[in-house]
Amino acid sequence: MTRAVGLDLAWPFFEAHHSSVAAAAAALCDTLQPIDHEDEDAACRALVAAMGKAGLLTLSAPTDGPHDVRALAITRERLAYHSGLADFAFAMQGLGFGPVMVAGTETQKAEWGARVRGGSAIAAFALTEPGAGSDAARVATRATRDGSDWLIDGEKTYISNGPIADIITLFARTSDEGARGLTAFILPANTPGLSVAERIAVVAPHPLARLRLDSVRLPDSARLGEVGEGFTIAMATLNIFRVTVGAAALGLARRALDEAIAFASQRPLGNAMLVDNAVTQDRIGTMATRIDAAALLIARAAWAKDTQDGDHRRSAAMAKLEATEMAQQVIDSAVQLHGGLGVTVGARVEALYREIRALRIYEGASEVQRMIIARTLLK
Repeated sequence: MTRAVGLDLAWPFFEAHHSSVAAAAAALCDTLQPIDHEDEDAACRALVAAMGKAGLLTLSAPTDGPHDVRALAITRERLAYHSGLADFAFAMQGLGFGPVMVAGTETQKAEWGARVRGGSAIAAFALTEPGAGSDAARVATRATRDGSDWLIDGEKTYISNGPIADIITLFARTSDEGARGLTAFILPANTPGLSVAERIAVVAPHPLARLRLDSVRLPDSARLGEVGEGFTIAMATLNIFRVTVGAAALGLARRALDEAIAFASQRPLGNAMLVDNAVTQDRIGTMATRIDAAALLIARAAWAKDTQDGDHRRSAAMAKLEATEMAQQVIDSAVQLHGGLGVTVGARVEALYREIRALRIYEGASEVQRMIIARTLLK
């Protein structure tokens, strides 16, 4: 059914080895069993295990060297085309373990790395709080010294993988210096004092929770980086994966376009098919053009992150912004072309409509991306 191209590996942004990355992701998708969305916990565990067995998670947590952002983008695009939940499972292994890759000691990396790569340990990233979303300077969860240990109290919310994680990278306040007062920690999920306070249901189901920390005790060896470096570590991690959020949106949009073309090609309209209608062709042409434009922004940003020194926040923000906003509109157009079927629970485009919405919010809402772009221009 594939017609929309998305990230074209023939573009000069990519290297020869990226073809094998795409092939590995496609091969995994071919082997995945139908996903039971009624039990997202079990589904995510099974997906992470399958990805670990296939070796795909070495992209999320490489054994040496920096992340290959182009490989991450290619993989997320292919996985999202197949299943939004599959993309989620892959991405969270990377985001959850990313701070360890960015700032962890060799001992810390070795303790958890093999399990995260192998799919036997599920990772989570805990920054957001009830009173602190995009504004990380308002994080209130506090870590205080107690001898050679740390005692941590507070709440985290909207934590993906929160109910099923084995390892959580946690950001807590160690001083009152705003964003400069945060410190990062590795938190094993079985640590006494950590509990799931609430499961959070969202439009595209995945394991999501509000976590409570009541006098959670961690040794200083659980600290990532230096005291006060937490915000820098969090932003460095998010900057690796921000472009790949756009790639996931691209995969969802490609699937929506292919579904729309397939439906319109089989739907009678008068003496012809819906696809023969000029209005339909105008809509499809617009969808395809938006997809290619976003794909080029993603490819450029991922290439720059991988190969060029310097600050690439603007290109990453542009890629994430345009791809997620584009995908929302492309999927909406696909729903419109399907008519009543498009809003029927169980239709693929209906699921895509729910899956795309959160991507315009998490890892930096669209409004935040516009601010990043503007501020880099106005320096």
